[in-house]
Amino acid sequence: MLLTDSPPKILLVEDFDDSRAVLKRLLEMEGWQVSEARDGQQAFDAILQDSFDLILMDVSLPVVDGLQATHRICSALGAAAPPIILTSAYSRNEMRAKAMVAGAVDYLAKPLDFDQLLNLVRRYASR
Repeated sequence: MLLTDSPPKILLVEDFDDSRAVLKRLLEMEGWQVSEARDGQQAFDAILQDSFDLILMDVSLPVVDGLQATHRICSALGAAAPPIILTSAYSRNEMRAKAMVAGAVDYLAKPLDFDQLLNLVRRYASR
């Protein structure tokens, strides 16, 4: 997290409008600033234009999927890349391994456990 009084900035990357709206509301209720992207390419473009304290990204995205976007972001920004938490309904163990290889700091299986999600966001957004 940046050393300012402003709340952590989160980039929420989810292609389903309803899911994105629910997650955005949940995160904003916790006091975080939330920007949105609908696909991996939009996420990559956003990260080049603004700084974020955390990225919460679905794996199954149009245009560029979450694994590819994570790899691109980590490759482009190196150590300056914000922590990325990937989410997916795919097999927990297999997808967790792929997420870590791509550069994610953590992985959450869908359906999301909101308490677990908020704990992870608190942990990684406050680094």
